[in-house]
Amino acid sequence: MARHGSKRGWYGKVAGAALGVTLLAAGASVWTAQAGAVHPSTPRPSASADADRVKPVAVTIAHASDKGAHGVNITIDDGPDPVWTPQVLDVLREYGVKATFCMVGTQAQAHPDLVKKVVAAGHRLCDHSVSHDTAMDKKSEAYQSQQILDAERMITKASGGVRPMYYRAPGGAFTPYSRKLAASRGMRPLGWNVDSKDFERPGTDAVVATVERESPNGPTLLFHDAGGDRSQTVEALRRILPWLKEQGHTFGFPVR
Repeated sequence: MARHGSKRGWYGKVAGAALGVTLLAAGASVWTAQAGAVHPSTPRPSASADADRVKPVAVTIAHASDKGAHGVNITIDDGPDPVWTPQVLDVLREYGVKATFCMVGTQAQAHPDLVKKVVAAGHRLCDHSVSHDTAMDKKSEAYQSQQILDAERMITKASGGVRPMYYRAPGGAFTPYSRKLAASRGMRPLGWNVDSKDFERPGTDAVVATVERESPNGPTLLFHDAGGDRSQTVEALRRILPWLKEQGHTFGFPVR
């Protein structure tokens, strides 16, 4: 899987803010859009109780759709962003599509209202690390653990208690250790089959053409709702979602 490299350098500026984050009590309401919601009256669990509650999942990198051979998974990376995430949510709602949002921990921490909106709309959450370091696979296991587990806690707190169901390594920088750690926390490692290249902002037509050309590669499509101007992504989704329906696809979630 291709790395996105320096296109994401802006995350490094906020990485330090994520260190030392601890899991707080669940939020003020119950979210049932995905498994793992925590009732607000539930006492804060101990570390051992939390470990007992989490069900491990497969360590292999998921690509398939839970909708089967004609299923398509829309995945949205790097947010939430106060400008672009609401617009992406509007397009998804317009076409009745549910997606998986791979959130950067510091972004989730900064915009908990948007994390809650994503969950309330029936979408799923994915841990995309604390600071989107695409060289994570070159770093120590302790660093990888901090990036994955702190982001998990930040996203869970921001959502009001809903845990991420997947882990996507920045730029695809998975390691055997990071996959095993994420899976032990109930987060299936998540890959992609079609990179829309929208992060390069090549123009809406180019984004659409890339997806149409590469859609036979597999069901999991990659888009972005942060990291810069995402107006091309929003417009591309307005064209791609109905096109996928015309091709006979149904929209689902990555397998767990």
